[in-house]
Amino acid sequence: MSDKEVDIEGMPSKNKGKGKAIVDRPTKHKEHLPWVEKYRPHTLSDLISLEYITSTLNKFINEGQFPHLLFYGPPGTGKTSTILACAKKLFGKDWNASVMELNASDERGIDMVREDIKGFASTRKLFSTGNEFKLVILDEADGLTNVAQNALRRIVEDYAKNVRFCFICNNVQRLNPALQSRCTRFRFRPLKQDKIRSRIEEIAMAENVNITEDGIQALLKLCAGDMRRVLNILQSCSSRDVIDETVIYNCTGYPHPKDIESIMNSLANDEFSTSYSKIKIFMENLSISLNDIITEVVNYFKIYDYPLSNETMAYFFKKLRSIEHNLNTGGNDTIQLAALIGAYKNALKKSK
Repeated sequence: MSDKEVDIEGMPSKNKGKGKAIVDRPTKHKEHLPWVEKYRPHTLSDLISLEYITSTLNKFINEGQFPHLLFYGPPGTGKTSTILACAKKLFGKDWNASVMELNASDERGIDMVREDIKGFASTRKLFSTGNEFKLVILDEADGLTNVAQNALRRIVEDYAKNVRFCFICNNVQRLNPALQSRCTRFRFRPLKQDKIRSRIEEIAMAENVNITEDGIQALLKLCAGDMRRVLNILQSCSSRDVIDETVIYNCTGYPHPKDIESIMNSLANDEFSTSYSKIKIFMENLSISLNDIITEVVNYFKIYDYPLSNETMAYFFKKLRSIEHNLNTGGNDTIQLAALIGAYKNALKKSK
């Protein structure tokens, strides 16, 4: 089978979970659905910015040459929604009877492959829907153990007449190269901001939500192309009369840009003990983690010019990497905050 890789952008998928077959949720009570479900695309034409990709997938379906697929890329970019739209076109209104969806983060081992997947793949369809094969959607496939991936490789080959596989993952490097070589690969990229903006405005109008321009900008910045996260945050804030930048940051628990600016000014101008006390109080009052502060400090350097040379900037970022690693492996926040301030002070000295 040819190995074809395509960059694509999409809309978010529905909530994922373990299961042996997909149950299509009823839509007559859409007002009670999470917005991720309510505004999830159901057909290939509903996916935004996918004209070239949808034409490729439509060609596969129309010519009866549907291959094994590998969808990979960051979360919230439409991987699951795309394959579900394909399934509905392939199998019609009873598509859920011909599809098995499994989440490899729930069951990662060889037993799932031998019992669930092999049992589904080894049986033929009783009633024809125009396509004699069935479809297995394996979400978070990069979470499978090596033993399970090796077993799957054999099943993909042996039951090609009965079933097609779609592997979905965030980190393709963790997927067995032998499995990758058996699939047509599609790389999903974060959505472009102008596409997300138009979708935000459309949903805000449909839901009678008043969101300001700075609120939209904050949403775009925080979500970084993840449409699922956009919808979750927007729904969480929808009870407010007006959704502005402050509401978005308060809802998500991220530090406000003005607070980050105050932290940067303190790092640059205050003595060590003064800077430490200010940032510590800030973290306690707003329940902000040091990891969040590190992320926003890095983003701040991307936007504003700061008095650090390239050499000292590299030194500071290297220190930030070590601090973040220490935090993620159980390091003490108090000690790592002191290390952050010390690293920046040293970087300033080196730049003079």
